[in-house]
Amino acid sequence: MGTTMILATLAAFGVLLAGFAVALPAAQRASNQRGGAGLGSWESASLRSRIYSPFEALANRASRRKRLSSGLSLAEHLARADIKFRTSEFAMIQVGFLVAGAAISLVRFGFGPQFVAAGVGAYLIPMRYVKYRQNRRLKAFNRQLPDTLSLLSNALKSGYSLPQALDSVSRTTAAPIADDLSRAIREMNLGTSTEQALTKMVRRVGSEDLDLIVTAITIHSSVGGNLARILESISHTIRQRIHVKSQISALTAQARASGWVITLLPFIVAGILYVITPGYFRIMVQDPAGQALLVVALISIVIGNAFVRRIVNFRV
Repeated sequence: MGTTMILATLAAFGVLLAGFAVALPAAQRASNQRGGAGLGSWESASLRSRIYSPFEALANRASRRKRLSSGLSLAEHLARADIKFRTSEFAMIQVGFLVAGAAISLVRFGFGPQFVAAGVGAYLIPMRYVKYRQNRRLKAFNRQLPDTLSLLSNALKSGYSLPQALDSVSRTTAAPIADDLSRAIREMNLGTSTEQALTKMVRRVGSEDLDLIVTAITIHSSVGGNLARILESISHTIRQRIHVKSQISALTAQARASGWVITLLPFIVAGILYVITPGYFRIMVQDPAGQALLVVALISIVIGNAFVRRIVNFRV
């Protein structure tokens, strides 16, 4: 057991060092090779910058891969969740969770498949929290949209231009709409067109209702028409959608709760049994019959969850 622990620790430390070596920015490696000014700048850099440098490179590489696949970068994910972290800080948190989860599994179960599963599961926890914050902020944003549209329509009726109306609404509404509108106003003050600033706002927020509004504003800038009346019509439509969604959510609350209980309860019970008494549950992992039963149970859980989600999910 002692030898296994030592080998596992050395392997984990080697993987961590390899990750740092791969993550070092190419420009920094080139400056270190050249020496002189590059070496001096590295030596004069703060300890915080030295620590953040490899994690920032890891975050940048992941962001580039996301952009190539038309996904969101890590910075955009953090912006949607309204989390005031640098990408390097968030990458550091993810690596910290990975090391902590792997270390706890190593101490409790030794070096085995649990070591990898615990590390990967812990690594995914911070991003799941980001997704939770994104969904919560998006719901709050969509709830504020109808009232914000009414304010914007009234401002246009009073004679304001669209940028002036947006500025006025940003100063009278609450977060999260106020924060995103204020950022769009700052971008417009720096020379960005209104349509481009609002399009960037749609990408930051990820709201389908906001996308509909920005599309209407873009069409209006090309075709013309009564924008205040258009926004009033969209506001009425969004209010009706929110009302219908609330009714559907109330009618399907019990079914959704049952689906979550049916899906999560077997995993929770199995995890508690495996942590408290590993020997009691080990036969399900080591014996071929137990493994077959686990596979059948997993397939059944996935199928049941899919049926429940299909029944209770309605697109409005």
